[in-house]
Amino acid sequence: MKRFVSGESRSQATLFPEFLDDFVTDDNPVRAIEAFVESLDLRQLGFQGVDPHATGRPAYHPAVLLKIYLYGYLNRVQSSRRLERETQRNVELMWLTERLTPDFKTIADFRKHNGKAIRDTCRDFVVLCRRQGLFSHAIVAIDGSKFKAVNNRDRNFTFAKMKRRAEEIERSIEHYLRQLDSADQGVPAVTEAQTVHLKEKIEALTEEVQQLQTIEIQRTQAPDQQVSLTDPDARSMTTRGTGVVGYNVQTAVDSRHHLIIAHEVTNVGSDRGQLSRMAKLARDASGVSDLNVVADRGYFKGDEILACHEAGITPYLPKPKTSPSQARGLYPREAFRYVPERNAYRCPAGERLIWRFKTVEKGQVLHCYWSSACPSCSRKPQCTTGIYRRIKRWEHEDVLESA
Repeated sequence: MKRFVSGESRSQATLFPEFLDDFVTDDNPVRAIEAFVESLDLRQLGFQGVDPHATGRPAYHPAVLLKIYLYGYLNRVQSSRRLERETQRNVELMWLTERLTPDFKTIADFRKHNGKAIRDTCRDFVVLCRRQGLFSHAIVAIDGSKFKAVNNRDRNFTFAKMKRRAEEIERSIEHYLRQLDSADQGVPAVTEAQTVHLKEKIEALTEEVQQLQTIEIQRTQAPDQQVSLTDPDARSMTTRGTGVVGYNVQTAVDSRHHLIIAHEVTNVGSDRGQLSRMAKLARDASGVSDLNVVADRGYFKGDEILACHEAGITPYLPKPKTSPSQARGLYPREAFRYVPERNAYRCPAGERLIWRFKTVEKGQVLHCYWSSACPSCSRKPQCTTGIYRRIKRWEHEDVLESA
């Protein structure tokens, strides 16, 4: 083909064989994986199989399997079967493993039996990044991701699911009993074979009711009122408007180099109680004392923000827009400006809401403010449906205002 770049013939022999090392550039990330794994003391980290058995078939060294695992993590290849395939066709992995091709079961078992050692390896990597000064930017982003568990949704039970399933079984049993009544009355449409089939269905539903009663006992004894039969630690969570049975993986990432500083797996579906714990883990891992943390509005919670400030961590996150007054077409709470010099609020009509009393709600000390001009105010229809528009202020509200 003229005027096109021509390739080599597949049957062309070479006088001098090419080295596999020639296909991997000097700045390829696999060279960093090689150097990092070779610098580790796998025995001290707790990896199994470092010392080979005297007899039997030779095993793969844990360093080889760790390199495969890290390569898969770096390139988003999670499946052990896909990793096996990559070792057979991927030049980078051929170079990294020196052309070794472990089967998928070996790779999966390595992950299964060395969980703690792999976590300690991640810790050593964070320590290495600290020594290299990669966390000096002092800004960390925190976010959570929902990971689906093996547990099917039908094998996860909550109060709502138990109630709904019990109602379905009750309706089915009533339906089958009505059909049996028709058979007893001699209706020709119901044959003897159908009668036997209906009785079997009723027996199966009765057995399911007994199983549900046993599960209900386990569910009521669980701290969060949930039971998962396949993965006991998995929980039902809401993600993007749908439900998933899985885990909530919290991650703290360095904003400069996008390196994961700290991570934690939890079965709490909400992010609202995760901010301070993840921020402290990130601070301890990075070694930065004056840490700044960025998160989305799903992490906004007064107690968590206060805990960050008390630990010397500065959080930056937007406030959630969930004002019930604004939903009813009334002035939102943000329309009332606090005046710290007078310990009072200024309303949209220009009136002053003064301090009235202090109360405790859900363990929080709240200060209550309102204005005596509310009953005669011309903007009252846009402000409140009651006699007074009351504003409650948390004793640590200044911390939230600075977040």
